Amino acid sequence: MLNLDDTKMASVISSFQVPVKPQILTEMQLLLEEKEPDIDSVANLISNDVGLSSAILKIINSPFYGMNRKISEIKQAVMILGLKTINGLVTALLLKSSFQGTACISLERFWDDSLDVANVMALIGNKVKNRIPLDMLYTVGLFQNCGIPLLAIKFDDYKEILIKANSSGTNSIELEEKKYQTNHAVLGYYIASSWHLPKEICAIILQHHELDYLSDISGNKEQLIFAALKAAEDLVERVKRHNVSPDWEQIKEAALDVLGITSIDYEDLEDDLADIF
Repeated sequence: MLNLDDTKMASVISSFQVPVKPQILTEMQLLLEEKEPDIDSVANLISNDVGLSSAILKIINSPFYGMNRKISEIKQAVMILGLKTINGLVTALLLKSSFQGTACISLERFWDDSLDVANVMALIGNKVKNRIPLDMLYTVGLFQNCGIPLLAIKFDDYKEILIKANSSGTNSIELEEKKYQTNHAVLGYYIASSWHLPKEICAIILQHHELDYLSDISGNKEQLIFAALKAAEDLVERVKRHNVSPDWEQIKEAALDVLGITSIDYEDLEDDLADIF
């Protein structure tokens, strides 16, 4: 696991425009902490934000969720998805809207890819029902690379790092560390922690490029989420760009083993996604 020096990290982080946790998320978490959370109160809070409620309805009506009828009201969405999943969606969507500034990469394309990964993770989660909380999958899918926009906003030459990483078929962690003395996994961990996400989600964000994460397979919740993330990244890369995710070949067998799906199942998933995309 990456070794975090709190003093060093605080010094590095202070130079970035880290998005502040939105007030609506604080209010949502307070409602959910009540002994018997009120669905109407949660639905009303979300509905008061037109952009947020529209985004949630768009997601739940997408092919990834396979609804047999159109969902037109937030209360319906909350009742169908459940409070934990709706909280995960709200958290993830607020993250996207919280970044401010001009970046050297297309943030729209970045968030589109992150949303696709989150959706595919949820789809994979449905294949291994009752084993992975869908709200955690969705949150990890959108938060895992959230340090990238921070780097792209701060450094005009950051796009060159991504191009170099893509051309060499590797992730960008080492290149980022060498040039900026930090990396997007550490930055993402800091954002997730400051937004008070569950500790296990923060840990996965920090470790999401550590390929030995599945070297000792226990099948615990964290490994299931990690495996779903890596599979989703690869599936999105295959379907959208006809390429292979740089991490996938090294962990493919272990990831499929953890998820309990075969190579044929994986190919079927790819075919299904090709139809959706």
